[in-house]
Amino acid sequence: MKKTALRAGALALFVVMSAGCANIEEVEAKADRAAADAAAAVSAAESARAAADRAAQAASAAQSTADQALAAATEAQACCEANRESMERMFQKSMSK
Repeated sequence: MKKTALRAGALALFVVMSAGCANIEEVEAKADRAAADAAAAVSAAESARAAADRAAQAASAAQSTADQALAAATEAQACCEANRESMERMFQKSMSK
């Protein structure tokens, strides 16, 4: 009887320990998956940051080009106004003769 109880106790202990190891392995597997997911999230965030930096640089370059175009258009408008005034004076001069 003692041997049977001892065997049953040992078997029960083995089952409990096996279940505990299985739970530990399951927890470790979940932790590994969580770590892998976190690493993937960090990688995605770094990629998004790099894309945002490239977009900011492109926007800055576009703003610079727009500023240059505005300066050229302003200069052309001033030239046009000067030409118009010159032609107006020439017309007035020809009409006064």
